Amino acid sequence: MYRPIKMTNQIFRVSGLITNCAKNINIKNNAAAVNLLKPHVPLMHNARDANFFTKRPANLLWKSVISVSNAGKRRGRAKSAPKIRDLNKGQKIGFGKAQLMFPGLNSLIRLDTLIPQKPIPLNPSGEAEVLTTENEYSTRKRQKISSLDRGWSGSKLGGRKLGPPDPIDGETFDGFQTWILHIVRTSKMTSIFGRSKRCIAFVVTGNGKGLAGFSSTTASEPKTALSSARNKAGQRLMYIERYNDHTVLHNFFTQFGRTKIFVRQMPQGYGLVCHRIIKTCCEAIGIKDLYAKVEGSKNAQNIIKAFFIGLIRQKTYQQMADEKKLHLIEMKKEHNYFPTVLASPETVRKSNEIKHDEILDFDQYIMDGRVVLRKKKLQPFYTKLPSYTAYLRKAERRRDHDNVRLKLKAEYGEIRSFLTEKYPEAKHCRRIKKEEDDYA
Repeated sequence: MYRPIKMTNQIFRVSGLITNCAKNINIKNNAAAVNLLKPHVPLMHNARDANFFTKRPANLLWKSVISVSNAGKRRGRAKSAPKIRDLNKGQKIGFGKAQLMFPGLNSLIRLDTLIPQKPIPLNPSGEAEVLTTENEYSTRKRQKISSLDRGWSGSKLGGRKLGPPDPIDGETFDGFQTWILHIVRTSKMTSIFGRSKRCIAFVVTGNGKGLAGFSSTTASEPKTALSSARNKAGQRLMYIERYNDHTVLHNFFTQFGRTKIFVRQMPQGYGLVCHRIIKTCCEAIGIKDLYAKVEGSKNAQNIIKAFFIGLIRQKTYQQMADEKKLHLIEMKKEHNYFPTVLASPETVRKSNEIKHDEILDFDQYIMDGRVVLRKKKLQPFYTKLPSYTAYLRKAERRRDHDNVRLKLKAEYGEIRSFLTEKYPEAKHCRRIKKEEDDYA
């Protein structure tokens, strides 16, 4: 009885193994037919589902990167420590740089049809959001400012624009612009509050049409100081008289503290040749042509106050004519010194009524009796030699001939005299070159 039972068990065991092998072969064939299984892809592989980054929460991982010890905080190292950033900002689950539609991941699976992988239609707003987020977190560089909005230098706030002041009681400052002239950060150590920091801001605002104002405020933060100074400057506007809307009325001298400024009126097209603070103030006022020389202290606040004091103290042409009781006549080089009457008083004094010690020179009168020191240009060494005198004597008859020829051609179209219409013989005689046969 023992042997048949043993043989029966062996037969059942062998038949079970054959049945299992047949089932596995059928499953593999069916999977390969549906492209779910390929022979060269292994069915099982070793994978580690947990690591250091998956076991710890995000706050502990960030703490290990940005934490600073207590000793480091006391030494100020916490100020430069990085901050927590949202690395998933602008990202969507299932969407990457390839932008593909994946059934089962970012799209639905349909059992009746096989949905292939295909690219997703472009979404400009989504791409812009991802790009801005990547640029924000990938680069920590300072944003580049346009050269026109950079101010006097790339790293300082001086010369940058702040925009118009805030509206007051519904009145807006249309056409106004504000410039930063001077900003200083100071600190003071106190026994109770420790080191207290303050910021002093000096700004000027104007519409470029003669209306401008300046102000200075102090606050704990630069943004607060600049905003307060801008609004205060809008409440302290003053009107500045201009000559033909492009320059000052006349030359003047002004002083504040140890800062002295000599300002000269310039013709149209000259430009602004002056200190950068004065140049910015001129842009706010609307002055386009000016020359200013600063002597003494170059303190920014002194320069601003001295320049505005000089502008306010300007005298109009009628005021000067009434004060002197004489006609005010203008003779300028750009007008070929043609006399032009600018203002006349009601009653004009006679020559015997003018005192002998009275200042009649216009420059001294507007400068309050001061005389501007102007150094003479140094002459070259060869001007003192006798050969240079002989050269000038020989070149006298040809002096300025090139400029005269250009002017005549531009005015008349040919080289001629202004008397040619009256005297036709007053024309340029061209030299006729003789041919070689005449010389033979």
